[in-house]
Amino acid sequence: MAPDRDQGGAMTMDRATDLNCDLGEGEPWEKTRALLAAVTSANIACGGHAGDASSMRAIVRECRGHGTRIGAHPGHTGAFGRVPVAITAEGLERLLEVQVGTLRGIAGEEGTGLSHVKLHGALYHQADAVRALGEATLRFVARSVPGAVVYAPPAGWMARLGPDLGVDVWSEGFLDRGYRDDGTLVPRSEAGAMVAGVPAVRERVREWLETGEVRAVSGRRLRLPARTWCLHGDTPEAVAMLAAAREMFGGGA
Repeated sequence: MAPDRDQGGAMTMDRATDLNCDLGEGEPWEKTRALLAAVTSANIACGGHAGDASSMRAIVRECRGHGTRIGAHPGHTGAFGRVPVAITAEGLERLLEVQVGTLRGIAGEEGTGLSHVKLHGALYHQADAVRALGEATLRFVARSVPGAVVYAPPAGWMARLGPDLGVDVWSEGFLDRGYRDDGTLVPRSEAGAMVAGVPAVRERVREWLETGEVRAVSGRRLRLPARTWCLHGDTPEAVAMLAAAREMFGGGA
């Protein structure tokens, strides 16, 4: 859940905010380690758009050393998982069983388990927009990773269906991505898709802590009830941005 408002409208930190990052996507190992030192949750690519058994195991071990939450980050194969691919609810559950199941097995061998699931790229947006896909994701998690949290946009199908299906859904905000007026992300192919530099990230966090809102690229203010915040590992200055955000959030969850 997001922090509560005080009587003046600002946000009060009733508990620290989770910071997450997508990892195991081909970044250099030293960068992976630096990012893990700054986040509280790791979304580990598990063989779809990126990642293999070796990278999964190495990151799981590093997460255990940092006390970082271990999450699965499944996605479409091809085009780094950022291009939508037609998929049925049954096909999505098979994809999740293979990818999440692989990481779950490796984590178990390392004496730990999965705390959360976050879909990657196009699949993240498809499951948010199409009820059958959102429901399939939640049913899979409830059945195969009981107790795990799902990271998802605040107002989509997964956030709406989670309570009915017994899955805790954490609404997610993005530190390094631009928002459109409807609350969706600006496509990476368009101007304003990325938030550039540490000062811009600090301003986003400051404004959200004070108001519970972020600004769309148009300047419009958007209410964003985020419980977890993502910054992508391939964003320039990602390590410094995450360190700045963690400091402002009070150390992370």
